Amino acid sequence: MVATRPQLTGRAAILAVVVCAIAMSLAYPAREYVAQRRQIAQLEAQQANALSKLQRLEERRRRLEDPEYIKRLAKERLFYCEPGADCYQVLDEAADSTAAKAGSKPPERPAWYVTLWRSFEAADKGRPAAPAGQK
Repeated sequence: MVATRPQLTGRAAILAVVVCAIAMSLAYPAREYVAQRRQIAQLEAQQANALSKLQRLEERRRRLEDPEYIKRLAKERLFYCEPGADCYQVLDEAADSTAAKAGSKPPERPAWYVTLWRSFEAADKGRPAAPAGQK
């Protein structure tokens, strides 16, 4: 009878254990390397965002130091009118055109104190306040 050799020899078993040990010892550092590279990419993106924000703020600071820009902002936002100039302001152009097309006046809102008094009366009677156009 022919003697058969076992499939797994002692040397092969030791070699398999060594290979597994090396793979296990390299797995953690490789995972840490990938995590650190990901973190570096995130930090670089944050830095790029911070730099772009800084550039926008610097540009805004330069504009705010310009007196002509400040005058233009005052005219647009605060409706500032320089002395001696004729200034006009159109109030709610869209609402005026729709009212003119309909041929009727828009409903007038009562004064704030009338609305306040109506809410007091409604609270005293225990019912909700009437809308502004009623009563």
